[in-house]
Amino acid sequence: MSLKTRVLVVDDSALMRGLLTELIAGFPDLEVVGAAPDAQAAREMIKALNPDVLTLDVQMPGMDGLVFLERLMRLRPMPVVMVSAYTEAGSDTTLRALELGAVDFIGKPRADTGQSMEDYAEELADKLRAAKGARVRTLPPVTAPAAMPVRSSPIVRLGGAINKIIFVGASTGGTEAIKHFLSGVPEDCPPILIVQHMPESFTASFAKRLDTLSAPRVLEAAGNERVEPGTVYIAPGHSHLKIRKTSAGYITELSTAPPVNRHRPSVDVLFDSAAEVVGRQAVATILTGMGKDGAQGLLRLRQAGARTFGQDEGSCVVYGMPREAFLVGAVEEQCSLAEMARKVLAAAAR
Repeated sequence: MSLKTRVLVVDDSALMRGLLTELIAGFPDLEVVGAAPDAQAAREMIKALNPDVLTLDVQMPGMDGLVFLERLMRLRPMPVVMVSAYTEAGSDTTLRALELGAVDFIGKPRADTGQSMEDYAEELADKLRAAKGARVRTLPPVTAPAAMPVRSSPIVRLGGAINKIIFVGASTGGTEAIKHFLSGVPEDCPPILIVQHMPESFTASFAKRLDTLSAPRVLEAAGNERVEPGTVYIAPGHSHLKIRKTSAGYITELSTAPPVNRHRPSVDVLFDSAAEVVGRQAVATILTGMGKDGAQGLLRLRQAGARTFGQDEGSCVVYGMPREAFLVGAVEEQCSLAEMARKVLAAAAR
C-alpha cells in the first residue's frame, strides 16, 4: 500500500491543472492520481481513483465549485484544499467554501505576490500533507448575533480601565474555529487580538464576515488604534500584529518584518508582544492549525503569568500548533472548541 498522499486536481484551466500537477509531482511523498476539468469528471475520478485529498477551483463550467463541494461533503466527505484567486470575490467564495467543509485554501500562483514558485510549491505541499490527516467535518452553523450569549454586565472593566486582554492564534481550520469561538463571546467582551494565517487579500473579507456574525465589533487591525473592550482585531495578511502599551493605554502595532515560522502575520510575534507588555493580564489560546507557530510565544506568555489554553485534539481540524504548544509546556489547560469561549472568558473575569 502506497504511503504517498494521493491528490486529485480539479480545475477548468488546462494550464493550472498542468502547473499544479508539476509542482505536486516534485515531492516524493505526494502523487497526483488524476486531473479533472469539471465537477462531472471529478465525481467519476473520485469513485475510480479514491484520492486522499482534492484540490478544487471554485469557478468551473457546469456545476459551480461551491455546489460541488456542498454535495461532496454531504455524500462523500473528504479533505479538500481550495485553490482560489487573490480577489475580494475570490476571498468571499473561499470563506464560504471553508464554511461548507473545505479543510484549507491556497491562492493561485501569481507573479506579483513576491512569493517564489519554490516557496509556493512548499506551501502547497504542506497544506496537502496536513489535509490528508485532517478531521473532516462541519461545525454547527453560526448565522446571526441573535444566537450569541445574552449581554452580561461588563466582565473586563474595572473603573473604566481594561483589566484583561485576550489573544488568539490559529491556522488550518481556524477560520471556522474562530467563528465558533466568537459565537460564545458577548458584546461587552475584553479586547481580543487574533492572528489567523491568511493572505492579505483575504483578511479584510474575513473580518467583515465575522463582524456580521459576532456580538462584539470585528475589524481588520489598521495599526496605532486604541485597544478597546467589545472589539476584536484581526491581523492583516500583510503584517505582523503586535500590542504596545502607551501612556494613553494599549494600542495595536503592525510590522512588515520578515516572516516568522514562515508566516506573516505570525502568532509568535503577537504572543511575544503580549508577554512583554500585558503579562499576567493576558489570556491566550491557540487553536487548530498545522505547524508550530505560537507554541513558544504561548510558553513565554505562561511564564509571564498569563492564563493559557489550547484546543484539544478531538475538536481540531489539524492538531499541530496546539500539540506543539502542549508539548513544550505552554498550555495550562486543554479543552474542546465548544468549551473554549466559556473557559477563556472565565479566566478573563478573574
